[in-house]
Amino acid sequence: MSTTADELREEVRRRYAESARAVIDGTENCGCGSGSCCADGATDEVRFGEALYDAEQRGVLPAAAALASLGCGNPTAVAELREGETVLDLGSGGGIDVILSAKRVGPNGVAYGLDMTDEMLALAVRNASDAGVPNVHFLKGVIEQIPLPADSVDVVISNCVINLSVDKPTVLTEIARVLRPGGRIGISDVVAEDRLSAEERAERGSFVGCIAGALSKGEYEAGLEAAGFVDASVEFTHQVADGMHGAIVKATKTTAPGSLGLPVVQPAAKAGCC
Repeated sequence: MSTTADELREEVRRRYAESARAVIDGTENCGCGSGSCCADGATDEVRFGEALYDAEQRGVLPAAAALASLGCGNPTAVAELREGETVLDLGSGGGIDVILSAKRVGPNGVAYGLDMTDEMLALAVRNASDAGVPNVHFLKGVIEQIPLPADSVDVVISNCVINLSVDKPTVLTEIARVLRPGGRIGISDVVAEDRLSAEERAERGSFVGCIAGALSKGEYEAGLEAAGFVDASVEFTHQVADGMHGAIVKATKTTAPGSLGLPVVQPAAKAGCC
């Protein structure tokens, strides 16, 4: 029997909630916990989690934020964040990228984190408080319905989360909706080589392990173009399985929402702060 979209989303939520609880309880001794992407088929050569952040970045983070890092890249290193910008991190987890972004954009900027998992949100709020960054806001929701107004964000980042979405075209359209004209994305994700079929990707790892649901390079580029982005690039950085890679995804929005005939999705809720 096939797994429904709701069942997949609940499995993702449950496994990341387990990882957050393990960090909070002090039973997690590595970012690659039983609920993370890197627990599924990882080898010693696969790089996930806090190891992808340099020593200087790890030095300004609470220990719990580093331990809770389950991503496949370091989006803050490629997003070229600037003083005073508004940044949104999709699937913010324990808050590592939100905290680093908040420090980068400074007191005149804002960093939002969006996550659907109560346990991760609680951990992120605690980590941001411990890090002493006041210019952060954590929102509860799903990345297919971003609870922010249109044209409200300068940069969208994400770390190994879009591959977990059950509706990736909607995610890309939502990113375009909330970005201001000229806004940009700097995303780390797991991406497949174009030679792999969906069935072959599923053979290499599970959906919650960030493998089976990954887009191919060509699919990613086509999806970004369809959502209204230009100058899209998908650059492989390191292999995570045969034909599967950690990748840096960049693109720029140059048109207003709806100008390409795309649906303008209304926000699910007003932005709030935990």
